[in-house]
Amino acid sequence: MITAISGPLASYAAQHLRLDIEGGVATLTLNRPERKNPLTFDSYAEMAAILRAATHDDAVKAFVVTGAGGNFCSGGDVHEIIGPLLDRDTKGLMQFTAMTGELVKAMRACPQPIIAAIDGIAAGAGAIIAMASDIRLGTARAKTAFLFNRVGLAGCDMGACAILPRIIGQGRASELLYLGRSLGGEEALAWGFFNAIHEPDVLQGAAAKLAREIAEGPNFAHAMTKRMLQMEWAMSLDQAIEAEAVAQALCMTTQDFRRAYDAFVAKQRPQFKGD
Repeated sequence: MITAISGPLASYAAQHLRLDIEGGVATLTLNRPERKNPLTFDSYAEMAAILRAATHDDAVKAFVVTGAGGNFCSGGDVHEIIGPLLDRDTKGLMQFTAMTGELVKAMRACPQPIIAAIDGIAAGAGAIIAMASDIRLGTARAKTAFLFNRVGLAGCDMGACAILPRIIGQGRASELLYLGRSLGGEEALAWGFFNAIHEPDVLQGAAAKLAREIAEGPNFAHAMTKRMLQMEWAMSLDQAIEAEAVAQALCMTTQDFRRAYDAFVAKQRPQFKGD
């Protein structure tokens, strides 16, 4: 099982999913299309390790997470994960649930914004990966389902009860987590779960374009925005304002801030470098 990655991601050969890096954008593709891209113990761990390693890789400025073959992710593999879990004791089950939670922690902790491109099925842990991303693009035919109750489990999985209500509201999150029903693409857009929907044949291009636009921006500042979005969940308004004052002052020490001013004076578009 992959637990750590050393060195830049550009030289890393992923074993349990596909990793492509181009122009500062890293694309993670869950690549088992014949099974609708289910997760395994190894792909959980490898994806988390890649995102952890990205914290120290300045060349990667944004992520796209997607699935191959017209589906996003069908959740944990029934045969490779669900079946073996039935033979584990409580300690072993806790080790598994802690490991799955580490993926969401890695997604929220990595400084790079993450865009999920969601077509077809996004179920169980697949829905969680979509939820834990910063921005979600989908298709009208996408079906997102937090279906844990359908297999006799609680909806409180991998941070769902903390994150999902903040995206779509408490009542709508409760409905999805209690019923386990699928959220269609148009409904996901109306509820604010999807930022936009596209035709399936242009979804990947739209996600890549958005990721490139983010990658061309002030990356230190983007990382600060992501960090503050995370931290301020647990702050009062006064605390948030004070924390943002410190964060913004730090951003004002960057060369990107000076470049933006110089470009404005010269009536040019700033070329950000992340320093």
